[in-house]
Amino acid sequence: MAVFEAFLFDLDGTLMDSEVIYVEAVKRALADQGCHLNQAQSVELVYGKGWKDIFLEARVRFPTAYADIESMGAVVRKHFDELKAERDIRIPGSVNLLRDLARRHPVAIVSGSLRREIAEAVEYLEISSCLDFYLGADDYFPGKPDPACFQAAATKLELPPETCLVFEDSSAGVVAAKRAGMFCVALRRDGVPEQDLTAADAVYGDLSEFKLDDLEGVRS
Repeated sequence: MAVFEAFLFDLDGTLMDSEVIYVEAVKRALADQGCHLNQAQSVELVYGKGWKDIFLEARVRFPTAYADIESMGAVVRKHFDELKAERDIRIPGSVNLLRDLARRHPVAIVSGSLRREIAEAVEYLEISSCLDFYLGADDYFPGKPDPACFQAAATKLELPPETCLVFEDSSAGVVAAKRAGMFCVALRRDGVPEQDLTAADAVYGDLSEFKLDDLEGVRS
């Protein structure tokens, strides 16, 4: 059976159904400045990307919309909080898997969100006691699909990348994990924007279905 010593979880779209909310929040923040995107354009701008990359791409498209990442971030956060208050965005199968794995292994979150946003999410998900650490956009550069984030996690864990298993939901995240030399399990949920997950080693519709024994024979 494949032997893994640590498990790394993406946050948005993997542990929380927040990525769709971010798409709408960014769309509304730009519309506040008279910069309008349709739904497909918003998904292309936001989905699977870190916050710094989203801002840089938005600035290229709309140079006068926001002067800096902080001002745009504040407006996006306002819209995000309003949307989040309307629904429960936990993904139960993923959160329960994280808790189960954390009983026996080091577990961390590697996200494209800012650290303060991850801290809020960890409290919301009630998983602080399960995590060894988390890394956000403040901790590495460039963002996914560059492998820098997962390389940083392996360094912090003092483990070879091949002993780490990553759970992701986006094509950028999957590519980043594979470029880092890690095994990657992808989450493909119904009702969310389609992502190219062909580079993943395994794909599940719900991480409650995941079992380490499933990987027997996949990697020695």
